[in-house]
Amino acid sequence: MKYKILGPLIIVSLLCFGFYQKQELPEGFVYVNSIIPDLNVELKYYTTNNFVGDTIDGYNSNKLILTKAAAEKLKLVQDELQEQNLCLLVHDGYRPQRAVNHFVRWARVLNDTVNKSVFYPNVQKRNLFKAGYIASKSGHSRGSTIDLTVIDGNTGKPLDMGSPFDFFGEQSWVDYDGISEVQKKNRQILQRVMLKHNFRNYPKEWWHFTLRWEPFPKTYFDFEVE
Repeated sequence: MKYKILGPLIIVSLLCFGFYQKQELPEGFVYVNSIIPDLNVELKYYTTNNFVGDTIDGYNSNKLILTKAAAEKLKLVQDELQEQNLCLLVHDGYRPQRAVNHFVRWARVLNDTVNKSVFYPNVQKRNLFKAGYIASKSGHSRGSTIDLTVIDGNTGKPLDMGSPFDFFGEQSWVDYDGISEVQKKNRQILQRVMLKHNFRNYPKEWWHFTLRWEPFPKTYFDFEVE
């Protein structure tokens, strides 16, 4: 398709008729803000504040996409937390396969360690595959996996979970014992409410959850986040 310079009146008309609205998603997917308008979203792979140190392929916008089934369950989580003056903060949801491919390419460039001190200080980059931190497929690409934390409704600050999001190490394991009682309690707040609403946790990442009985258990999507 060729693009032409449009006059102001035509641009206004296009806006009114939705031509500049969000992309049409595959059936069964939604923009989560259509279901949870007040959800806090900071997609880390849309920024350079991640273990790669760069914006990741396929992340063209800070818009959270999930399957409709996962988004509806997540709303129940948000509603319950708000009763305690807490809220969710989401760092990743649906992840295009091209983003996973980006991770794989990055992991093979052993001298690219710009954010090692923050995200994997105790793991050699050459061991990221063997240790299970990088893989060629991700449940995120199926659309019902989400990375998130909890924030204080008064201050807007994330609760202290004892390790940063995407930290590669034992400190991120849900049952890691080397953290304070407050940090353990904060992790359990998230674990309990997610489990209650049918999200199962990955034990080595306190932030990582997948909807039970997800609608696309064997399909890995590659449409972009925009």
